[in-house]
Amino acid sequence: MPAKIPITDNHMHIDPRARGLEAVKDFMNSGGTHIILVAKPSWSLGVMVKKPEDYLKVFDETVEIASKIREIGVGAFPVLGVHPAEISKLTEYMELPEATEIMKKGLEIASGYVEKGLAVGIKSGRPHYPVAAEVWAASNEIMEYAFSLGKEQDCAVQLHTESVGEPELRDIAERARKAGIKMNRVVKHYSPPMVKTCEELGLFPGVISIKGAIEQALEEGTRFMMETDYIDDPDRPGAVLGPKTIPKRTIKLMETHGEEPFWIIHKENPERVYDIEIEL
Repeated sequence: MPAKIPITDNHMHIDPRARGLEAVKDFMNSGGTHIILVAKPSWSLGVMVKKPEDYLKVFDETVEIASKIREIGVGAFPVLGVHPAEISKLTEYMELPEATEIMKKGLEIASGYVEKGLAVGIKSGRPHYPVAAEVWAASNEIMEYAFSLGKEQDCAVQLHTESVGEPELRDIAERARKAGIKMNRVVKHYSPPMVKTCEELGLFPGVISIKGAIEQALEEGTRFMMETDYIDDPDRPGAVLGPKTIPKRTIKLMETHGEEPFWIIHKENPERVYDIEIEL
């Protein structure tokens, strides 16, 4: 029986080449109501980026998918940007300074969609795997540029980064603070359930809803969102977590925790972070 509360997935990808709207229907039929729809990395859509305008194809497709999702009765809010792993792809066929510039310009284009009301946030971050020192420095520069665009638009910046503990979160928070963006707009995607640490630093965690993580997060409060990072990849069905995960976990956890914490997690938090309305 679907829940009578909003249930929001803070990070999903939907790809018409894969399960597409069928995955959204799974989410909806399990009780899911709203999706923060994150643009897929350009290369996973077969787009080879040689100039910033090449990102338009990726962003337009994401906006179009969001509108199709809304047509079937699920709220969809696009987050557009440049996947941090793009730096490794681009430097296979161009120099690092040019790659850095293209990625920054790609983020500018994404922020234009936010300005027009077509997206609710920008996606950035830094590689989640070891890279050379100069690539790491360039990645931080790109991420800081995303923060400055987020400040300009007063919009969320969703971050894909390396695995984090307190030192990494602190480093990210310092860079965000320096750029002047409102700290509750800085979303750590794929976050461990470090709710208190994120709260102290001002960051907003999107807790990856693996077994046990949400229970752990709830022990530290309700200042977090839940996400699957469902990637809708035809070659990796079900990766990272399936689309039914968050509705099912939420409905199960309501048996012990009641509805109240989940109104905060699924409605109040995303409304505050993304400046959106989550209505049933």
